[in-house]
Amino acid sequence: SGLLSRLQTSAPTLQTVSSSKSFSQNIPNCLWKLGRLNHVAIAVPDLEKAQSLYKDVLGAQVSETVALPEHGVYTVFVELGNTKLELLHPLGEKSPIASFLQKNKTGGMHHICIEVDDINAAVTELKKKKIRILSEEPKIGAHGKPVIFLHPKDCHGVLVELEQA
Repeated sequence: SGLLSRLQTSAPTLQTVSSSKSFSQNIPNCLWKLGRLNHVAIAVPDLEKAQSLYKDVLGAQVSETVALPEHGVYTVFVELGNTKLELLHPLGEKSPIASFLQKNKTGGMHHICIEVDDINAAVTELKKKKIRILSEEPKIGAHGKPVIFLHPKDCHGVLVELEQA
């Protein structure tokens, strides 16, 4: 009965948390909106092995390799139904993926990509909020749409890519 009474006295704390204002009421109005998770990007030291893992071992639908010289990467997309994985491999010595793999020899998560309904409004507002953007203007990304990257130090250690929906 001692344990039960202690649990019952802590119950109001849980109720207080659940009855507090919903998260959406605390979000300021923006001129743009975040959309769905488009993909999670994974840097890989061996693109063929990574493609084989997802295609041959796990049975996923895997795209052909596409070179994106303006970004310094080769990309492969793995379809997951509700989102995608983007496998990234360095293209050229100045590739940001090459420097990532120097620090992370076996590869790892590189960035997340979230869709936005208005990338230009997002850039303007994020700059006003002192979020660093890694390029002056959006660039065309792997899906043929404008993208920007947000500095990981301003996003709790995560490199965030925003893509025009």
